[in-house]
Amino acid sequence: MITHTGLELRDLKRLVRGGEGSQLEFKLKTTHPDKIMREVVAFANTSGGTLLIGVADNGDLPGLKFPDEDSFVMEKGFARYISPRVYYTREEVMLENGRPVLAYHIKKSADTVVYFNPTGREEDRKVYVRNADRSIQASREVREILKERLKEKSYRFRYGEKEDLLMKYLDQNQSITLSEFARVAEISLKQASKTLVLLVLARVLRVFAHEMEDKYLLA
Repeated sequence: MITHTGLELRDLKRLVRGGEGSQLEFKLKTTHPDKIMREVVAFANTSGGTLLIGVADNGDLPGLKFPDEDSFVMEKGFARYISPRVYYTREEVMLENGRPVLAYHIKKSADTVVYFNPTGREEDRKVYVRNADRSIQASREVREILKERLKEKSYRFRYGEKEDLLMKYLDQNQSITLSEFARVAEISLKQASKTLVLLVLARVLRVFAHEMEDKYLLA
């Protein structure tokens, strides 16, 4: 962790005016560090992002009354809930009311998938990714895509009947889910999953993580 003071108040206000998004999250306080660390994990597994502590969801800027305590809670959260470690910088931006906002700039993980681990047991590890202004638990397919992308390999696929059916479906529809593809192509969910993952890795498709079921679109 590195602390620096490059973010000025005008920059902070500009960020907040833009609202939460794929690389920006607001938290009023550190009351629930486990939930905050899920956001951190999602940033690290997606494109990085900035977490602002002391900002309300509606963009109000009350700041933090006891910033040292909030900073301590955050440091404990990084150590307790996240593995492997994430890389970030921290800043304090002073508001006109004399209270600071803590800004944590989370780096995208370049060489490993980052896990949220609430218990310390390997079987309880979860992966989160960012979709717009939400942090979503990754499906098996998204986890596989994240792992394979880190290998920086080239991926090839054979264009067969199921791929042809998929392309025709996407020509008529904006997106497709795993279960829809299995139904359309009359294949098992396992085979549909393997095909969709490979096509994303080959950059034919892109995937949008969703709480109910991921959506796959043409790249």
